[in-house]
Amino acid sequence: MNGKKTFTIADVLERPVFRRAKLAAGAHGMNHRVGWVHVLEITNVSPFVSRHDLILTTGLWLTRKEEERAEYMEQLIRSEAAGLCVELGTSIHEIPPEILELAERHHFPVIVFEQPVRFVEITQDIHSLLINRHMELLKDLERFSRQLQQETLRSTDMNALLRVLQNYTARQVIYMSSIDTNRFVPSVQPDLADRIADLYANEVASSMTADREDHLLFHLNESTAVLFQPVVCFGQVFSAVGLVLHGETPTEEMSLLLDYTAKAAATLVLRTQFLEDRLLRNQNELIQDILNGQLPSEEQAQTRMGLRLLSKGQYLFWAGVVEVEHQDKDVSQVRKESINQDVLVLLRSLLKKETLHNLLMMKGSQCYILCAKEELTLRTGEQMKKVLAHTIQYIQNYAEGQLDKVRIQAGFGKMRYRMTGTDRSFKEAYQVIEVARSVPAMKDRLFYDSIGIYQLLKAVPGIPFLQEFVQDHLGGLIVHDREHHMQLLDTLDAYFQCHGSKRDTAGMLYIHRQTLYNRMDKINEIVEGSLADPDKRRCLEMALLSYRMLQAEN
Repeated sequence: MNGKKTFTIADVLERPVFRRAKLAAGAHGMNHRVGWVHVLEITNVSPFVSRHDLILTTGLWLTRKEEERAEYMEQLIRSEAAGLCVELGTSIHEIPPEILELAERHHFPVIVFEQPVRFVEITQDIHSLLINRHMELLKDLERFSRQLQQETLRSTDMNALLRVLQNYTARQVIYMSSIDTNRFVPSVQPDLADRIADLYANEVASSMTADREDHLLFHLNESTAVLFQPVVCFGQVFSAVGLVLHGETPTEEMSLLLDYTAKAAATLVLRTQFLEDRLLRNQNELIQDILNGQLPSEEQAQTRMGLRLLSKGQYLFWAGVVEVEHQDKDVSQVRKESINQDVLVLLRSLLKKETLHNLLMMKGSQCYILCAKEELTLRTGEQMKKVLAHTIQYIQNYAEGQLDKVRIQAGFGKMRYRMTGTDRSFKEAYQVIEVARSVPAMKDRLFYDSIGIYQLLKAVPGIPFLQEFVQDHLGGLIVHDREHHMQLLDTLDAYFQCHGSKRDTAGMLYIHRQTLYNRMDKINEIVEGSLADPDKRRCLEMALLSYRMLQAEN
């Protein structure tokens, strides 16, 4: 493919069938690409003209009114046709000056045959040439694809893929990544590398989306541009492959080569992530030591995590658990492990993209996470929290859209300033997941500090104690509801939510005011105390929360 050009108007004029033709206007459009040839004599051409079409006509439309002639030309220009060929002597003898002026103004080539020609010979010649070139293109792409495949099977060297693309295009190739080092084949001067990196970070990265099919062209200056193709893994853009163009228009061949290279690069990125998983046994051992409370010192723990020791400032640590819940009971264990591994790789890639130091360990269907970041500002902790929330949301969306009958549950403990205290954070993360699963109102809670009073309820040692507490304060209401179906528990719960307003409580329950009064009288009679007593009210509220939580867990 190296050295091949797009077929243009200039190439058309070199064909033998055009030896008696001349260019009447639009010389600046000689580089227009020609994709096909059409014979059109109708005036409403827009529905029948595609981009890069070369139109053949006897000029019958030129015999119409001046406004209609201009509209015909404007339709061709708007449709981005390659050019127009007009045969003189059949319908017309000359092209009006205003039409040539319009074409010249838009750099739209107009080719004139001053003697009659056989349009069938032109279409046969150009179509045969285009079909042959297309077949050659497909063969070249097949060879290119095979070579990429061989390189991906041979090693995980990204530079090898980029060299294949560079050999085929004879152009500067770049690879920009948010999870790896940037690469240039061949190497470039540091100032150019910095300019391209700035362009990617400031303009390109934000424009890259996984569902975007077209390539992105960004200009470094008036004469230099970069054509980018995103590298997509798990529906996420982690990097991009690009070609540097000097005063050139991107061609279909360039786009196809970039597309093939980006897909091969995605394969390497995924394989590299899986290989990293195998090499991270020491991370598993470190997390296991944290869970067992076996870290001898903070300094040694940070060193094992790969953190540089700070002379000033401190690190923030956030520990959490991600559970992969397989709802299909018939799925095989092999399939479960494969899904768990995919989630782990995706999670690691997302955290790496966000430049968070992290330890990950998959144990069964639970992934343990420990993230660390140097506290640079007072907002670092809040920023970490947003990043973690966004990451979990992405994984949940991925599971919902791409994985069948798989649900993601996640929780994070309190942020801490020492690794040696993160064993408690993992326990808190478990509690967040348990509360989110058992209490409907808490189902979207992700962080320990957001579950409120349930921090205290989950800290109570042993379920029997809570059950006894519920029985002491709500036992009479539970028995009465079971026997008489008066919904006293729901009524009491609504009464507390409405801050003791009977009017609001009746409205919330959609019952008559007198019905509420009857229920409240029965509640006061059974609980043996006044609901106006603050201590009594707090006990009942805690008992209600405990009852709902225990009900859901059972």
